[in-house]
Amino acid sequence: MSGTTTAAARPHCRAPVAGAGANRWVVLVVLCVSLLLVALDATVLHVAVPAVTADLKPGAMELLWIVDVYPLVCASLLILFGTLGDRVGRRRVLLLGYALFGVASAAAAVAPSAAMLIMARALLGVGGAMIMPATLSILRQVFPDRRERALAIGIWSAVAAVGAAVGPLLGGFLLEHFWWGSVFLVNIPLMLVSLPVGRLLLPESRGDRDGPWDVVGALMAAAGLFGVVFAVKRLGGGEPAGSALTVVPLVLGALLLFLFVRRQRRRTFPLVDLRMFGRPAFSTAVGCIVLAMLALVGLELIAAQYLQLVLGLSPLQTGLRLLPLTLAAMAAGLAGARMLRRFGPRRMVCFGFCLTAAAVLTLTAMGGTDNAALLLVGFLLLGFGLETTLFGAYESMLSEAPAAQAGGAAAIGETSYQLGAGIGIALLGSVMNAAYTPGLSRVPGVPASASAAAGHSLGEAYEVAGRLGGAAGAALRHAARDSFVHGLHVTLLVSAGLLLLGAVMALRLPRAMQCEDRPVEVPAPREPSRSRVSA
Repeated sequence: MSGTTTAAARPHCRAPVAGAGANRWVVLVVLCVSLLLVALDATVLHVAVPAVTADLKPGAMELLWIVDVYPLVCASLLILFGTLGDRVGRRRVLLLGYALFGVASAAAAVAPSAAMLIMARALLGVGGAMIMPATLSILRQVFPDRRERALAIGIWSAVAAVGAAVGPLLGGFLLEHFWWGSVFLVNIPLMLVSLPVGRLLLPESRGDRDGPWDVVGALMAAAGLFGVVFAVKRLGGGEPAGSALTVVPLVLGALLLFLFVRRQRRRTFPLVDLRMFGRPAFSTAVGCIVLAMLALVGLELIAAQYLQLVLGLSPLQTGLRLLPLTLAAMAAGLAGARMLRRFGPRRMVCFGFCLTAAAVLTLTAMGGTDNAALLLVGFLLLGFGLETTLFGAYESMLSEAPAAQAGGAAAIGETSYQLGAGIGIALLGSVMNAAYTPGLSRVPGVPASASAAAGHSLGEAYEVAGRLGGAAGAALRHAARDSFVHGLHVTLLVSAGLLLLGAVMALRLPRAMQCEDRPVEVPAPREPSRSRVSA
């Protein structure tokens, strides 16, 4: 540990910060590169699935695991590694995550079989779980001044938006020139740079080290989250809710999380200080993150299907249509610090939820024909509103958490994000199916068996219509498209309702941007020579 200093309580936000140093902005660049890698890897494989399928010939279950094992493992281990970083050092965990991420990327690129690729992707998930909470907790430490931290979080979140959007585009470019393993090799040069630079520039920081680290509690949290996230992903993938492979992991996972919470409340030195949830701003911010992702992630998947299957756009055209959403999110992230100072957390998050709900209601005007102007306006409002909401929620959550619990708080935020996204896919997917399927129950001239198969999804309906041909095929195709648009409208209305519920929830946030009134532990950054910084 490079040493820490304790700043006295500060009477206002612009008070000088001891030990922060000008180096903190260089630290932010290193942390943003870390986040960019994790965000890229979450989406870069999506476009490579056909090539992986053709080369490795995985079974249906193996293919599902190839895609899902990375986010599943990552979400399960966030609390474990977030709290471990508080105990043994956040920089140490981050650098280990870099190394593991690089090794796992190389293994994934040369995987000779589906099983090996699944194992490599699981290791990537472990590395991602080490990197993600560490970036936020180190950011919390090196930016103790709330106004500066708000700006840093805005830049950090804008980079996350870029990573998620660039992933498929980068993957598509690499696949046009190289084999599918190249989508993983892109990580290695960045990791080879990030390891020495991170070791040189990132400050080490820890939280409270009183008492032993709760290994049993950490494993309970990991296993419980794994079960819950696994079940939620199966529901989002259309698996029956009554399936034993869905119900058993869900029940066991929920039970383990319940026992974990009870264990933490009884321990003198808990792994996660659950008293943080007693602070209205912290618990409300976490709830806002869950609701925002719950309302919108499933919607993004449905929107992509609408653009390709209803409007007939190519994957590249679809990506370009969704690009305004990402650009608006970047703009909101960069403007977030100023908005937070001017309006405060309560009005900012409420505004973000309401703007996003307005965008969703605007998109209900989408029909069976292309309306580029409507989609442009809707996606711009959607991206700006969503990022405004998440920015205000993340900033409030981190600012309310004690500095010593920064890793645990960051892990809770990231876990909430992942759970909200998974539940959103399952919930809105179910709403979509419930509204879509009845419209295909009685299509003139179409056999009942064909109608039942077409009711599974719009893509499958088109396949069935192609096999039928003639007037019956055309009627089924037309009915399926109309039913999908109807289901999309119903899903948008449900999503808007959830967003307005989030706006009401945000009323519990503080009215104004407050400053910490407690001493804050600030890490003293390592002071490299000027020549090394220049290099």
